[in-house]
Amino acid sequence: MTAMLPETTPRRESVFRPALLVMCGRTLAFAATFFIPVVLVRVFDPALFGTYKQLFLILSTAFLVAQVGMASSLYYFLPIAPLNAGRYLSNALLFLGVAGLVGFAALMAMKPQLAHWLSNPELSRYVFWIGLYLFLMLVSAPLEIVLISRSRYLWAATSYAVTDLARAAASILPVLLFRQLDGLLKAMVFVACVRAIIAMFYFRAEFGKTLRLDGALLQRQLAYALPFGLAILIEILQGSLPQYVVAYLSSPATFAVFTIGCLSIPLVDFAASPTSDIMMVRMQENLAAGRTRAVLEIWHDTTWKLALLFFPLAALVAVAARQIIVLLFTAKYAASIPILMVWSITILLTCLQVDGVLRVFAQTRLLVVLNLMRLAIIAGLIQWALTRFSLIGAVFVIVLATLAFKAAALWRMKQLLHIRAAELLPWRNLAALLGVSAGATVVAFGVQSLLDVPRFPLLLATSAVYMVTYALLVLRFGLLDAGEQRAIVEWTGRTWQSVFGVLDYRKG
Repeated sequence: MTAMLPETTPRRESVFRPALLVMCGRTLAFAATFFIPVVLVRVFDPALFGTYKQLFLILSTAFLVAQVGMASSLYYFLPIAPLNAGRYLSNALLFLGVAGLVGFAALMAMKPQLAHWLSNPELSRYVFWIGLYLFLMLVSAPLEIVLISRSRYLWAATSYAVTDLARAAASILPVLLFRQLDGLLKAMVFVACVRAIIAMFYFRAEFGKTLRLDGALLQRQLAYALPFGLAILIEILQGSLPQYVVAYLSSPATFAVFTIGCLSIPLVDFAASPTSDIMMVRMQENLAAGRTRAVLEIWHDTTWKLALLFFPLAALVAVAARQIIVLLFTAKYAASIPILMVWSITILLTCLQVDGVLRVFAQTRLLVVLNLMRLAIIAGLIQWALTRFSLIGAVFVIVLATLAFKAAALWRMKQLLHIRAAELLPWRNLAALLGVSAGATVVAFGVQSLLDVPRFPLLLATSAVYMVTYALLVLRFGLLDAGEQRAIVEWTGRTWQSVFGVLDYRKG
């Protein structure tokens, strides 16, 4: 008979309240960061825009691989050992600094190979700036992690907002002024340098004399981080492999079409990342206190709150894919529309932050195995899918591999928590929410087919009809509890008060 979790926690703990604060900080910069490519596609031709996307593909790959899990390991060690927090941070900073220097040197040495692998000789002239940016961002990577781990959620929200706004300004203004990629990269390096200096001052002020190296603790960090880092390496390989294959087999312009179809919705990362981070901290605190039932409750609460946001978002992106692509990126990228419609499935799967739970239980070796499985699926099918179904085939393979990863991780969570499959997720609520999202999609499609208006009003009308229908159906079927309804009403009231306050101020 399946063992049940002990009832050791007096109340349900939600990670969404502090996560919402962090999300708000990142959402302040949502519009600016989202519209970076929107501006660039209107200034750069498809080939130069494809070069920009290839450069930041290299950067993101190097940034995540070079950390080897050391920055993320702080989510594990800082909550359980606050007295040694300064030493853990010092070890991580030293490791990240060395990794940044090695990464910079490696990129400079590999300039010809990178240009050859991505079928773009123009890449070589920009690699220096990408390498310098990589080093600066690595040494400041622990900033928000430390703030969240020390429950300074407002500071973390502010850091996210300021960093993203500065990054958006550095990406857009030089391009508008000089219409060159070099100016963008130099401005990004300046922003990263300022961020690194601020981070160092904060770490010194926060930890003082305790900010020193500790070899014994470093061994513990490496024992935790290296398997996790290997999992991240494999995850990056499987996540980036389709883009590298497309870049290798096609031109920079075709690569640009593919990456626009795989549109990164900033709201998804802004919501999922801080929510998962805070979920891990809360889970780790409860495990340390022996409150295992709270871990399951935190998992259910996190998944449900993310589903409330991501289910309608995924459906809306699929419904309005044509308007989104043509309005934001012009008709030159119309071939990206079906790619985006399939890509929206990945938004649904983001609700399941399973890797965060496995990290809480120190299942980093399992993450390696699961990511190897995902990599094997992608590597085995990607070239065939591209040949058989063109660019959209690569997206189908990504969705299949992600689904397999999530399912296997959920099965392991079931074993770790000693629960039945029926307890693993709030199945009934998620099924009802999926039905509500589908119903709102049908209504939105119907309205869209009846309207003959320009694209922007059509996008607004489709979005408004979908969200109103979704909200009414959620309320009609009672999918929100009293606390959730009250929180939404209070948030709406504060938002309207802020809006009218600004309007009154302007009238005055």
